[in-house]
Amino acid sequence: MEFYFAHSNLNVRDMQRSLDFYEKALGLSLQKEKLAEDGSFRLAFLSDCKGLYQLELTWLREHQDHPYDLGENESHLAFYAEDFEKAHRLHEELGCICFENEKMGIYFIEDPDGYWLEILPPVKARL
Repeated sequence: MEFYFAHSNLNVRDMQRSLDFYEKALGLSLQKEKLAEDGSFRLAFLSDCKGLYQLELTWLREHQDHPYDLGENESHLAFYAEDFEKAHRLHEELGCICFENEKMGIYFIEDPDGYWLEILPPVKARL
């Protein structure tokens, strides 16, 4: 029996703002959406178009007016940047860098809902 990643989910308060952020900051594109018949939720699936894995954003009508409790925000998603320096310049321009660890050669950006996303330099050989 084999398993492989399908998607990860993040809850968002403003779907359009989040879609714009993920497109501008990480180049992810919207692949499909689902809206509940009663309007209580909206799902958006984003992809880097390099594999099957997707990022699912969930907007909940009942939660649009107050931020999510992210705890200590130790959970995060990580992205390889093929051009690390260019990515860093873009994220500086967008004002979304929230933490840098120069010794490790990584940094984190923060999305509109406070989620941290790790940016890694390109790998020489992927698994």
